[in-house]
Amino acid sequence: MSKRKSGRNVHGIILLDKRLGVSSNKALQEVRRLFNANKGGHTGSLDPMATGLLPLCFGEATKVSAMMLDDNKRYQAVVKLGVITDTGDAEGKVIEQKKVPELSLELINACLQAFIGEIDQVPPMYSALKHNGKKLYELAREGKVIERKARRIKIFEINLLDSTADSLTLDVFCSKGTYIRSLAEDIGHSLGCGGTIVGLRRTQSGQFKIADALTIEQCQAMTLEQLTASLLAVDEPLQEIPPIQLSSQQATLINHGQQIDYPCDSIQGLVRMYDIQGFLGLGEMLLNGKLKPKKIFNLGDIVA
Repeated sequence: MSKRKSGRNVHGIILLDKRLGVSSNKALQEVRRLFNANKGGHTGSLDPMATGLLPLCFGEATKVSAMMLDDNKRYQAVVKLGVITDTGDAEGKVIEQKKVPELSLELINACLQAFIGEIDQVPPMYSALKHNGKKLYELAREGKVIERKARRIKIFEINLLDSTADSLTLDVFCSKGTYIRSLAEDIGHSLGCGGTIVGLRRTQSGQFKIADALTIEQCQAMTLEQLTASLLAVDEPLQEIPPIQLSSQQATLINHGQQIDYPCDSIQGLVRMYDIQGFLGLGEMLLNGKLKPKKIFNLGDIVA
């Protein structure tokens, strides 16, 4: 018999402004303890050296965390030019230093523009990707280098926020799977001097923005009631999926895993399902006029 998880049934999402120097998992556990939540997860790691937006999902909200991993992201990155490290960031060992040429704003912006659009990017060795069941960064720490296949990513925007003789501050809006460390290295190489990340902050993830996030200090200063009031609803990340309303009878059948008749010519594919009590879960509108349950959310003890 599996051990019953201890803690409260807390359902909802907290937008955390992760501080410097802690892992995403440690940040999650700190907030989870404040709620005494029995289940929690985050929606894509931020390195300890990175700060910024980290959506945390509790209870039934963990069922949408995988979907949130696919969201586009926005970062503010500080790139140190003329320095190349083995990790692609300031935490790594410096393996090469080069003189930074004089760079005009026109030259820098032309370089940045060349990276906008769909590009192939080779993931760094210091990443959580796995090779034969072992994480690449674990292999890298053993001195091993594994050949990595380039992956197709998309850079929607790169804006130059500031520049000095040997640094660039960039605003990057990109697709999932983008490694900003690799992008910084590639930009540095394109400028003829190499580069490494010395500051990284996530400012947006999908529809969520850093302006709406809470620091751990703000969370710790709140009462449990205030924390609970700060939770976003489980269906908040799903607003682009069309909603449909079910009767109590239809909802009962859906909750038992049954398909129901629901003729609807205007909607096909994934839908958000609601009944009089609120959000039920995700369903699929089929071509034969049936509604099929895809993911049911058990929000009987819902907190948010």
